[in-house]
Amino acid sequence: MTSVGIFGSSGRMGQAIVVAIEGAGAAYAGGVDVGGDEAALAKVSDVIVDFSSPKALAAHLTAARIAKTPILIGTTGLDGSHQAMIDDAARDIAIIQAANTSLGINLLSALIEQATARLGADWDIEVLEMHHRYKVDAPSGTALLLGAAAAKGRGKSLPELSRFDRDGPRDEGSIGFASLRGGSVAGDHMVILATEGERIEFGHRAEDRGIFARGAVKAALWLSDKLPGRYTMADVLDL
Repeated sequence: MTSVGIFGSSGRMGQAIVVAIEGAGAAYAGGVDVGGDEAALAKVSDVIVDFSSPKALAAHLTAARIAKTPILIGTTGLDGSHQAMIDDAARDIAIIQAANTSLGINLLSALIEQATARLGADWDIEVLEMHHRYKVDAPSGTALLLGAAAAKGRGKSLPELSRFDRDGPRDEGSIGFASLRGGSVAGDHMVILATEGERIEFGHRAEDRGIFARGAVKAALWLSDKLPGRYTMADVLDL
């Protein structure tokens, strides 16, 4: 039985992951939070799931790396320096870094990439997301994931096409973002492709955090026996 440890176990996602581990028939190795013994947990876990905070990433990667324990990183709000840390650690351990672990969102991402690859720059792309009032980062990591998929379909990177602040007419081929915050929304995302006379809307609505927890555990179990390197949710789903 694969044992799964959690960094950030007392948070809402951490608690949901504990339930998902039991539901998947895996073993819960334990969890730690700020000030806990990450190294000890990494040693007794077959795989680690990290839904904590960007500032804790360096310590968590170090603990996983020393113990040679694969790690799934679901923490959002990571910047370029964090990505460099992950790239470096992936030389020694297997890592999945996922902005969203929902199986539905990751399938949606693949569909958006396919659609934008087949439609021209005259189709405008807008990414709309809404989350609960306590969410810190905006746009959400999932919105950026979907935007990156749209850009990839056009053979570009997201930084080349993204527009987060806009004044005046939109640039042809650009990808716009809008973020809404309020209430207890777990996560709503929509990608709109619009041209003269018609539009296509791709949407996903998260009704509870259980979908992210179940996806994270599925991915962690898949990752537990993989060789060092960076993997994605697309690898888990064979997309």
